[in-house]
This record gives sequence, C-alpha cells and structure tokens, in this order.
Amino acid sequence: MQETPNLVKCDLFSSRSTSTAPMLCRAKTPRNFSELRIAGARSFFRSAIALQSSSETLPLNELDKKWASRWRSVSPNNALHPSKHVVDPKAEPFFCLTMFPYPSGNLHLGHQRVFTISDVLARFKRLQGFDVIHPMGWDAFGLPAENAAVERGVNPATWTKQNIAKMKEQMHAMLADFDWEREVNTCSPEYYRWTQKIFTLLFEHGLAYRMGAEINWDPVDQTVLANEQVDSEGRSWRSGAIVEKKVLEQWFIGITKYAEQLQDDLQILDQWPHKVKAMQKNWIGKSPGADIVFPTSSGDKLTVFTSRPDTLFSVQFVALALNHPLVQKAAEKDEKLASFIAAMTEIDDPASKEGYKLDISVSIPISVDGKKREVFDVPVYVAPYVLGTYGHGAVMGCPAHDERDAEFWKLHNPGVPARQTIGDLDTDKASTQTSLFTSKEGKLYDSQILPNGLESLGVFSGLTCKDAAEKVVSILETYNSGRKTIQFKIRDWLISRQRYWGAPIPIIHCDSCGPVAVPDKDLPVLLPSVGGEHFGKGNPLASIESFVNTTCPSCGSPAKRETDTMDTFIDSSWYFFRYTDPKNENKIFDFEKASKHMPVDLYSGGVEHAILHLMYSRFIAKFLADVGLWDGKDLKNEPIKRLVTQGMVHGLTFTDPETGRFLKPEELDLSSGNPLIKNTNVTPNVSYEKMSKSKYNGVDPVSCISKYGADAVRAHTLFSAPVSDVLNWNEEQLQGTERWLKKVLKLKDDVVEVYKRGQDSSKQNGEEFSDLVLNDMHYESFKLNKNELALYNEISSYTQKISKSVEELSLNTVISDYMKITNTLQRVLKEKQQIHPEVLMDAYKKLLVLMAPVTPSVAEECWEALCIGLGQEWKSIFFQKLPVGKPIATSQITFNVMVNGKRRGSFESDKSLLEESEEEILKRVYENTPAQKFVDKDVKKLIAKEGIISIITCK
Repeated sequence: MQETPNLVKCDLFSSRSTSTAPMLCRAKTPRNFSELRIAGARSFFRSAIALQSSSETLPLNELDKKWASRWRSVSPNNALHPSKHVVDPKAEPFFCLTMFPYPSGNLHLGHQRVFTISDVLARFKRLQGFDVIHPMGWDAFGLPAENAAVERGVNPATWTKQNIAKMKEQMHAMLADFDWEREVNTCSPEYYRWTQKIFTLLFEHGLAYRMGAEINWDPVDQTVLANEQVDSEGRSWRSGAIVEKKVLEQWFIGITKYAEQLQDDLQILDQWPHKVKAMQKNWIGKSPGADIVFPTSSGDKLTVFTSRPDTLFSVQFVALALNHPLVQKAAEKDEKLASFIAAMTEIDDPASKEGYKLDISVSIPISVDGKKREVFDVPVYVAPYVLGTYGHGAVMGCPAHDERDAEFWKLHNPGVPARQTIGDLDTDKASTQTSLFTSKEGKLYDSQILPNGLESLGVFSGLTCKDAAEKVVSILETYNSGRKTIQFKIRDWLISRQRYWGAPIPIIHCDSCGPVAVPDKDLPVLLPSVGGEHFGKGNPLASIESFVNTTCPSCGSPAKRETDTMDTFIDSSWYFFRYTDPKNENKIFDFEKASKHMPVDLYSGGVEHAILHLMYSRFIAKFLADVGLWDGKDLKNEPIKRLVTQGMVHGLTFTDPETGRFLKPEELDLSSGNPLIKNTNVTPNVSYEKMSKSKYNGVDPVSCISKYGADAVRAHTLFSAPVSDVLNWNEEQLQGTERWLKKVLKLKDDVVEVYKRGQDSSKQNGEEFSDLVLNDMHYESFKLNKNELALYNEISSYTQKISKSVEELSLNTVISDYMKITNTLQRVLKEKQQIHPEVLMDAYKKLLVLMAPVTPSVAEECWEALCIGLGQEWKSIFFQKLPVGKPIATSQITFNVMVNGKRRGSFESDKSLLEESEEEILKRVYENTPAQKFVDKDVKKLIAKEGIISIITCK
C-alpha cells in the first residue's frame, strides 16, 4: 500500500522496526499505552536491560508500599490516584460515596468490603472520564466517645482524634483512594457550625420545637440514658440503678410535615433495594382511613382513627392509651386506675393485653339504617397495647376482625362471642366462617349469612369492604361525626441528648423572649473543653456556668444557654452536601456546586441504616431544597439516586460440640485440613457467623493485607460473593487470588518478549478488516488470521461484559472475567499461536487497564514493566481511558469445547453450526479438537450455544 501525506507508519514502539507494522494509520498524534513519546535512539539497549530487571517483581505485599509511595510522589494532592486532579471541566459529574464511619479506632472486614466496592466504582468512573467525587469523613460525635472519656478520664476530642489518625492509616493500607481534600469531621467546629445553622433554619421555619417527652432517667447518675444504655432488667449500664421514666422538655424536628412526600417519593427511587424502600414505607406508615367521633355517656366526645371504617358495626369496645386525656382525667379520682397506669408504665410492654374498664361507655355514632345513634352500649377500657403516639391514642375494638382486639376481648369478656359483620366474598365460605376474618377483600353480611352476625345491616348489607367504608364515612360526615383522613406511624424526630459529646443546640432561653436562636454571627456555639472529672453525674454542660450563663440576643437580658446537644443523626443527615464544598467559610455549601454534584449517584453502606439515617437524610435534603439551598427537582429533591446495601462479612467460627462454647484460635489445632480441639482431639463444629469478639472469629483486614497484599484482599473480597450477599470469609481461598495475580505479573515479561521479537503471523491468509484500533493506534485496515480474530473478539466481548457488570455491580463476575482473560493469554502463549504482537499487546494492555480499579498495584507494576521493557518513560496507568469493547462482526466464531467442565480445545466454525443436530455438532467437535479422547462414556447431555460447546458424560 502506498503512503500518502496524511498517513504515517504505525511503528508504535521505537524498539521495533517499522517493517513489522503491517498497515498505515491516520496522521494524528500517536497515543500509545503510556501516552508518552518514545526515546527511540536508546530504546533497544535500555529495554534489553530493563526486561531482565522487570522480571524481578516484588512480593504482592510489597507492591502496595512501592506504588502508594510512587503515586503520592507524582500526585499534586498526595493522592493514591495520580490522575484524579486532571479533570475535564465539561466532564459529567459522578458522586460516589460510602457511609462515613464512626471513629472507633479499628476497621473491620465489613469496612474493607464496602470501601473496596466504593473505591472500585470511583476508579472505574475516573477511567471513563467522569468528574468523580469520592470523599471520606468521620461521624465523630456520639455516646461511645463520651463513654471512653468516663473510662479513661480524657476529653472525647482527644480520644476521637487518635482514632481518626489510626483509621486513616488502615484506609491507606487498603489502597482506598478517597478525596482527602474534601474530608469532613462532624465534631469539628468548622462542620458543626453549619449543623447548628441548619437547626436554626428549621427553628425559623417552625420545624424545630420543644415539648415534654418521656425519657429514661438514671436517679443515681442524674442523667438521661439512651435505650441501649438500659439493660434487659431495666437497670442503668453505668450505675446499676433501676431506670425511671421521666418527662423532660425535649427538642423535636417536625419530620411528620414531610411524611407524605417521604412516602410518595419512594416510588421514584428505582435504584434503591426493594427491601429498604419497604422498610421505610412501613416506618412512615401511611394509613388512609377515617376519624370517627364516638359520643360518651359522660357527655364527652371520643375521637378514634381507624383504617377500617367498614368494621364500625363490629365494634364491641373502645380502648384508650395510658396517657389519653380522658384516662389521665379519670385517674385523678380513681386510685386503682392510677395504680394500673403506674404498673403498666413500669412494665412497658406494648404487647400486653391487660386492661382497666372505665366507668363510661360510648355509642356507635350511626345506625345500620344511616341514622344518628346514641345508645351507650360499648364499654371503654384503658389498654397498654394502644399507642398514645398514633392516631388519637384510641382504637375501636373489633374482636371479629382484628387479631389484637380478639385477644383482648377473650381475656376481658370470656365466653362473649365476637360480632361478625364481614366475611369472604364467596357467600358459601362466609356462611361457614367461625374464625377471625381480617381481610380487606370481603363483604358485609348480617346473621342470615354470618353465624355471629347482626340481625340486620340495613343499607350496608352486601356491600364490599371498600364501598362500605366510603358509605360509612359519607354518612358520618353529614352528622359531623367523622371525616376521611390519613394517619402516619412516623413521629416527629426527638433530637435532644443530655450529653456532652454532640453539637450544642444553638438556642438561648430568655424569661422575656422565650427560646431564641443563636444569631449566625455567633455560630458555632462551641463545646467547652472539659476533663474526665466532668463526666459521671448529669449533663456536663449543665454544670459549666461559663457555658450556661449568657445574654439574650434579642433583648439583652440575662439568659441561659440550651445545654442539650443534638442527636448524631443530625450530623449525618446532610454531610454529603458539605462534601461538594467542604472549605466554604461563608455558607453551608455553594448552591451551584451542590446542585451540580447532588444527588449522590451511588451510596453504599449497611442495611442497618435503611430507616433512620436514610429517612432523616431524605427529609433534610427536601427541606434544604425548599429553603433554596440547592436544586434537586429532577429527582424531587431526593439526596441519593442509587443505594447499594452490601451483605455482612461472616467469619469462620468454631464451637465445642458438647458445650456449645465458642473456641479461641489458640484452643484449636488447624495444622491439617481437619481442625481439632487441642485438649480433647474432638472435631469442633464449624460454621460461618457474624464476626464478633465473643465468637473469636474476627479478622483484622490490615493483617491480611500485610500477608497477601491489598490487591489480593480487594480482589478476593469482591470475588467471594455478590455485593448484596453475605460474604463468608475464608483466608485460605485468598491463595487462589494470589496465584492469579502472580500469573498476571508473569505475563508482563512473556508479552514484552514476544512483542520485542516481532513474531508476526502470515498476513496473506488473514482476513482484512477496516477501521481497527490496536494499542490505541487507529488502522485504516489490518489483516487478522483466525487466531487473532478470535483473541481480539474474545477480549472485546470481555471488555463489554466487564463494563456492564461494573454498572450492574456484579463485581464477583468482573474478577472471574479477569481470570478468564488471563487464562486466554496464557493459553495463546503456551500454544505458540500465530498472533501478531500488536494484537497480543493490545489484549494484555486492556486486561491491565480493566484490572487497575480493583488491583491497582499489580496493574501499575505490569504497566511500568511494559514501559521499561519497551524503552519508554513511565506514566501511570490511571491516565488511560477504560477500553471500549466492540467485537468484529463475522459469521465465524470460536467454540470453546468443555468436557465435564474442563476445557478440551477450541475450533472455528460458522454460527450456523448451532442449528445442526447433536450428532453433527459432536462430529465437528471430534474432527477439530482432541475432545473425543476425554469422552470415555456415553454422552448424557450436550449444550451448544454461541462460543461454547459443553459435553457432559454419564457417570
């Protein structure tokens, strides 16, 4: 082919003669695998020496240190990703986030797993050219630090700072490439200044308020206890005192005003796990129904919410919560009732079916004929199973159609049958109905059908539950005795904590002005520095006069500062916004930056945060949008586009088969494949269970990394289980991953050697293809023989598959495909197939770039070896772009032949082979491969599909 002025020879590497380049490429700046020009005059001599040194690869656990140091040395921001600062300003943003940890001081394998998932996704997206945010921070306020302060006599800030430093080192060991320049720490004044600002915004908009609420009170330590600080016997974890219930003024956030939005907008979160959405939906508990007003014999009105107005004529009692106003009023004159309330409050068992009958009764407000009714024949009970926080603290008891009501009725009215008014849609089934019927899919029947029914249901007889409910509400509305309404189970968010280690609530209490928000200019309200001596008795802040005593910002009078601190869920409800603009000293965050990067594209973390953290985050995001701080209308101001909840990591657990006691590692003989208990030589029970100190099955990820290297641990973590499944950690299986990585490292020398030899295939027998890219060079035409075409298409198919698997978070199959590509390259070299060096190098390079997000050290080590071996200067593999696979369309495909699961050869054939009979397919297999000698029994099954023919023999 004759050269033209706009074409140049494709001598991609200076160590090779231009005569080995078979065709011409378009005249443009060559972009080879290091994106650097080649120093041609010295290349051959240098590469010969370099090839020898490149084979002397460091152990896997040493590669981490080598490359972490090298990456940091060439990164302007001291990062583990040298190209992350090079971002196209027009690039599409991608916000990849993992839930930030509490700085306890130690990371476990669960952290290793979720950080690896997040890191791999972020690295892939960077290779695809996205403007990636992948930050990390610390959820640093909270009870554990305060407990540590009591135990150690130190300030929580000191303990927290030490733990953060330790955990950062552990993250570095995992090669987790976080954007540390965006780091946030919720206990730093620079952060909680803005947490306090969000509180004052909520206060200004009527969403932060103070009211009395019941809390756990330690009478000895004079402090409020969280539920987790009260043991199963109702005693304080610290003092051992019996915990008391006490009502204190507490701060609440009005999340219930957003309840309907939070419920309805779940439907647009189509990239959230169904289980998480179901949990949130249940927590919000949207329940359409009706408020029904029952007249009482005492002249009062009693309002009851019900989701089943169709059951009105089955009501046989009304039950009230312990704190219902009518109950509290009656208790003032009834000592037995007061004692009952006290006893039930102390027991605090919402499942209890105990009850106390009041000296009043109520009337069902309408008759079956739709007339107003006042016949006071329905008793009223006080019952602890009725929640005072839901509806109106009252339920209408229908023993025939509600399980809890039935249990209560049987206990307090033994022998009195439940009154049925609803039965199966099938009349025959309804007529034999003797048990509880709770379905909403039914009909109203009288005693002609139902054994214990009413004599007549009048205008309601024969109606479906839905129609009856609508008719009941419609008639009630005409008498002002009821209305259609919606109730939610979700309650307003109690954020007050009578503890030190939290963001102070920025409120000042003035006798004249009431509660006043601290002005912006005075934020943050700083936590005073205290020593361990301040802890142990009550809230430390309340005892520091210099903190408490202040002046009212409104009128200037002497005033008292709020001494409660905020629930730590406030801190974590908005932190992803701060990541978009972490250094802003004038605003919570910049509107444009937040609107560009939010919502989070991918958020990963444990399912244990499915309700509270994610619910509060959704609420705060919607509120911040409503007050104009960001624009997220494309997703209805939701903060998280895609949520990933990874499975737990379980550890190998050994128990004594006789006692069930968990066994320590030192009690076991694990020298052979059959573990034994040392003292008894008995075989222990072996299982995988949630890791915990008490089970002695915890694994330190850093110790694994020290032994096998971060790359092996990262790859094994992903390979061992699908992201959402439980991962059973087996360190022995790491050796398989280790062997694979060593194969990849060995390939670097073999590929370079073949490439430098310029071993070429015969072009005259090849098929010519146009518009082909090899080694980042574009060829107008290039001849490929069948081996080359098969290799090129196989790598292209895997490239497509891996990219798709990454998007779908099928990361275990990604590792599997890496291994398959590696095996293919090994086989090609072992069989000494006629493969043009450009095609071979292209395949190996693609493998390395695809591997780089998962195994960065090994990929970079091999990349450097290619540069050295071919006489080029090194530039990080992370400056590459993710390869895009596009197999060449051809009717000829390669069939890999498997016999009982083992590969026994391959051959080329037209796709039409798949349409042939099994006999013809077997004939072609036996003619073209050595598979027949492995088929020593009758063929039980033959599976033929594109690219593979699998033969299964009889056993």
